[in-house]
Amino acid sequence: MAPDEKDIPRDSLAAMRRSGIFGVLDDGALQQLAAAGHPLQIAHGSPLFLRGDEGDAAFVLLEGELEVRAVSKEGRELRIASLPAGSLIGEMAVLDGAARSADVVASRNCRLWRLPRAAVLSALSANPEAALALLIELSGRLRAANAALELVSRRTLEEQLAALLIAEKNRLGFVALTQTEMARRIGFSREKVNRKLHAWVQEGWVAIEKQGVQLKQDEPFQKMLG
Repeated sequence: MAPDEKDIPRDSLAAMRRSGIFGVLDDGALQQLAAAGHPLQIAHGSPLFLRGDEGDAAFVLLEGELEVRAVSKEGRELRIASLPAGSLIGEMAVLDGAARSADVVASRNCRLWRLPRAAVLSALSANPEAALALLIELSGRLRAANAALELVSRRTLEEQLAALLIAEKNRLGFVALTQTEMARRIGFSREKVNRKLHAWVQEGWVAIEKQGVQLKQDEPFQKMLG
């Protein structure tokens, strides 16, 4: 008998229905999978899991944002991907039972729905369409991650910082990131980021403020990125 949908938070079911993987399940199977889970909250800066942790669950991100992080051969922390609300996280380790392959950390306060490995495997076994959708999703993510790493390895500090500022600016041109956070995201030291920003201040391209950086001109950064 399918569990009562009223026992499951609406946004959990809605997020799973929007998923390219779980969205192919019929209502009964979806409710059964969701009912096996439970809510989880993690604060900004806290890890959801770390590389090497047991792959005992997958997670649906209901609110907030997560980052996938790795460490380069030079020991620099790299931001591999940003995961918005609605994302499915941790499914790779759930599939093969191996340890987690990367760190996943909250870049904002997050609410999640935790799905135990056994429940996910049972749903995939009973629904081949969902299993195929998961394989397609994993393949796409792998290609995207490889492309991102290749791009990062080719870009200079100047190019990566310019790309970050353009990507993160709001409609008023303000980037609400500390220099420490900028450095971590692009894999360079804070000192190098600080020197580059001050050089751009001298050019009249940006202004450094207490809560972040204000872009005064977009054109120089667009030119850097081709």
